[in-house]
Amino acid sequence: MKPFELKSNAEVELVFTNYPEVVREKMLRLRALVLETAKELEEVTSLEETLKWGEPSYLTKHGSTLRMDWKEKSPNQYAMYFKCTSRLVETFKVVFKDTFDYEGNRAIVFQLDDQVPKNALKKCIKATLSYHKVKKLSTLGIQANEPRI
Repeated sequence: MKPFELKSNAEVELVFTNYPEVVREKMLRLRALVLETAKELEEVTSLEETLKWGEPSYLTKHGSTLRMDWKEKSPNQYAMYFKCTSRLVETFKVVFKDTFDYEGNRAIVFQLDDQVPKNALKKCIKATLSYHKVKKLSTLGIQANEPRI
């Protein structure tokens, strides 16, 4: 098994703790999916978990920043945020079409009662955590013809 190091800022845990209970459960599932995906990527040996703009954020050497958050002004939804100047969300829209709800070129948005399509979201996370290695590929290395769940 390859070495993997999670460098976590203690303040991140406080953000998760302060979410309402139903939201915390959803956010912790997203976090677990990010960690699981990072561990599966051969090129990711270290993942930094920190806060950017007060939001839990994940950084790797060859990746683009991945953030996630829930906001009081939209209490029934939470989101995963991507660098808006990257090709990430525009590619997710092409590959996954209506599998997700999007906010412009910056986010995948989930409703609290949504069933998150885990396999499709893992592909988005994988492309984000390895973005600088896949950004020149037409679909960022995501196979468009794979079955969706």
